[in-house]
Amino acid sequence: MAVNMSMPVLVVDDYKTMIRIIRNLLKQLGFQDIDEAADGTEALAKMKQRGYGLVISDWNMEPMTGYQLLKEVRSDETLKPTPFILITAESKTENVIAAKKAGVNNYIVKPFNAGTLKSKIEAVIGEF
Repeated sequence: MAVNMSMPVLVVDDYKTMIRIIRNLLKQLGFQDIDEAADGTEALAKMKQRGYGLVISDWNMEPMTGYQLLKEVRSDETLKPTPFILITAESKTENVIAAKKAGVNNYIVKPFNAGTLKSKIEAVIGEF
């Protein structure tokens, strides 16, 4: 099945610069509808108002981390099927294992480029 490039994508990060970088990479890849949230709490509220085809979230944020957001999403029957990619600067094995157990679809370690982002997204939602 072809990926719907007009599907809404939610980018969650507490650093505006990182949101801008990810937004630009997504636009380079062809995504058009990109929304943003500054932390897990804001992201969860947005997800309850609108269905997203993909969530790309940073791990380390306050007051709700990306990991906590992932757990909230996976425990909500409506939000549970949403494809979810976590981004982190730490490649600790225990974090990767915890994220997998919590139901993350994929995991990206910073720094990354458009090629890495594309391959991680394709692994989750299909080739485009």
